[in-house]
Amino acid sequence: MKRYIISAISAISLSVVCSQVQAQVGRPFIHDPSTIAECDGKYYTFGTGGGGLISEDGWAWYGGAERPGRGAAPDVIKIGDRYLVAYSATGGGLGGGHNGRVLTMWNKTLDPKSPDFEFTEAVVVAESDGIEDNDAIDAGLLLDPTTGRLWCSYGTYFGFIRIVELDPETGKRVEGNEAIDVAIDCEATDLEYRDGWYYLFGTHGTCCDGSNSTYNIVVGRSRNVTGPYVDHLGRDMMRGGAKMVIGGSDRLIGAGHFGRFIEEEGVEKMSLHYEADLDQGGYSVLAIRPLIWKDGWPIGGELFKDGTYKIESERRGYGLELAVDFVRMPRAARGFFNMDENTPVEPVAAQKLDDVIGTWPEGEISVRIGDYIGRPHQKWSVVAVPEAGGTLAGPYFKIVIEGTNRALAATAEKEVTTVPEFTGAPEQLWRIDQLTDGTFRIMPKAVPGTDEKLALVSIADSTPTLAPFDFNNVNCKWNFK
Repeated sequence: MKRYIISAISAISLSVVCSQVQAQVGRPFIHDPSTIAECDGKYYTFGTGGGGLISEDGWAWYGGAERPGRGAAPDVIKIGDRYLVAYSATGGGLGGGHNGRVLTMWNKTLDPKSPDFEFTEAVVVAESDGIEDNDAIDAGLLLDPTTGRLWCSYGTYFGFIRIVELDPETGKRVEGNEAIDVAIDCEATDLEYRDGWYYLFGTHGTCCDGSNSTYNIVVGRSRNVTGPYVDHLGRDMMRGGAKMVIGGSDRLIGAGHFGRFIEEEGVEKMSLHYEADLDQGGYSVLAIRPLIWKDGWPIGGELFKDGTYKIESERRGYGLELAVDFVRMPRAARGFFNMDENTPVEPVAAQKLDDVIGTWPEGEISVRIGDYIGRPHQKWSVVAVPEAGGTLAGPYFKIVIEGTNRALAATAEKEVTTVPEFTGAPEQLWRIDQLTDGTFRIMPKAVPGTDEKLALVSIADSTPTLAPFDFNNVNCKWNFK
């Protein structure tokens, strides 16, 4: 972060419609958010200037997180039963200089209301004197899952991005450890490890100019944590190479400060801020997106959007449908072999809901999976339900047959059915996660009679049910087309 200027917003009330919002809801106003951390069933992120946000569900965020030291661009990581927080004091052009310090401190909890909430005294782990070719700000933490070693990246456009090793027991810099230069032309870095590769995420472009910011998140990778980091074209990040992960859009400007949150195998989220959310007053906001991996490279996904879809089983390619009698279209098929070349070719109207709905039972109708041919019993409208809350994946959705209020629902028998009317009951609300391979997981908010977390699965080519989610089982994956 080169500089940071933002007006106080605590007294401003903003009203947004959930289905239109592409960042988080509530009051998600923050700049330079840390990686999201979970503590005692709540989610936390810290930002520049001290403090941060708390969420009960991962979708609606409000102020309340506390962090001493103020400063800029913090990060947080859980090590054992403690949380290590890193932040920067001055630097980044704040106050006009680049003489900065990166500090770390510990806490047993992130809940400021807990009797155990107390940060240890901060210690300096990296610094810059304002003259050398580095800026000690924008810390990113990685606990290497293969070695147990702790690393911290830091730096801005003012010089090199550097990596130092910290002691995972104390949070202090390993004695005698020398900083290693690994990249240029970026800032707000974060280190991650996946499948034998180390990834260095950075933020490229201009910061802190609201709707005129050009921030975007980029990445390079290496077999070694200390580099060299190269992009998909083999360009070294020490020479300005990097692959785009996510950028801005029409209403969300300036994507920066990457964080990775792994919910479980195959379900990953990336956190970031947008310098300006035009739908939320142009303020800097927290956003959470699916994190997709393709050919060993990360891609920022999108929040699921309202629409009418074929819900397709990854297992076979069949579509989810009502288990109703097939109603033939009135026109007979025509063979091409006896076609009169003078006969005009005219469009044939598709089957409409009014053509078939009278043949459907009035009560519950079970569901099955079958060959998709675009019939009314196969078209599902998926619509966000703002008042139902949400998760890290986004808002909860209702899934109804297009043009009706007939809703997909979980049953006490751990099966799926449809009910004539959507009432907003928990078993009629659905969480939709895009998985790391780009497919989707579909989960009811609740299953009557059990606290077990179950997902929609295809246990046979034509049979849907509810069962525990397994990313390595193709039966658990769906596509929306």
